[in-house]
Amino acid sequence: MTSSDASSSFRVAYVPGVTPTKWVRVWNERLPDVPLNLVPVSAAEAPDVLRDGGADVGFVRLPVDRTYFSAIPLYTETTVVVVPKDHAVAAVDEVTIEDLADDVVLHPLDDTLDWEQLPGRPAIERPATTTDAIELVAAGVALLLVPQSLARLHHRRDLTYRPVTDAPQSRVALSWPEERTTDMVDDFIGVVRGRTVNSTRGRAATTPAQPKRASTGGARGKSAGRNPRQGTGGPRGGKRRGPRRRS
Repeated sequence: MTSSDASSSFRVAYVPGVTPTKWVRVWNERLPDVPLNLVPVSAAEAPDVLRDGGADVGFVRLPVDRTYFSAIPLYTETTVVVVPKDHAVAAVDEVTIEDLADDVVLHPLDDTLDWEQLPGRPAIERPATTTDAIELVAAGVALLLVPQSLARLHHRRDLTYRPVTDAPQSRVALSWPEERTTDMVDDFIGVVRGRTVNSTRGRAATTPAQPKRASTGGARGKSAGRNPRQGTGGPRGGKRRGPRRRS
């Protein structure tokens, strides 16, 4: 038995922007005796937390080291630009990177987007966090490109956001150390993948097979579906075995 199996709880790390509520609910319904503990981590911290055993699995942003971690990609997020509500971008439905060429665009140290070339004009300094960058956007200093879930997470009444059609996108995945794929990890994979409670995979999902009803054999065993007015054997209507005699 592994350390994860022996533990009294199951720990799930998750990065900002991920909302694991629905999976927690299903887990609690299926395994009420195994508490699920959520571990909030930054995108940069997530791999180390999983590697060091601080969580059993984690909702992370790709890429991860696939020589050490298993990963199941879940979804890809739209990238948006966060702007003050009175900015020109707020008047359109979507923009391209070229549309932002004249704007100062922040690139925080915890940026999760994989840029080949940074958009817009560079800021004098890089904010330490996305939270700090949001404050600078609200002050009218610059704009910020983030996955849409982060724009929602940092929602403010004085800010809005619009999709950037040609920006790199962030992919969210369920990940865990491959060498620590325990029974409970497999149970959680089943929850995330939407396996039913009767699935043959995972400890919590398996149910004992129902014994088959023994057949009585012969014609009697086949008579269950017959019309009650019919006989249980021999030709239909047993009283009429031969032709009637003419009078």
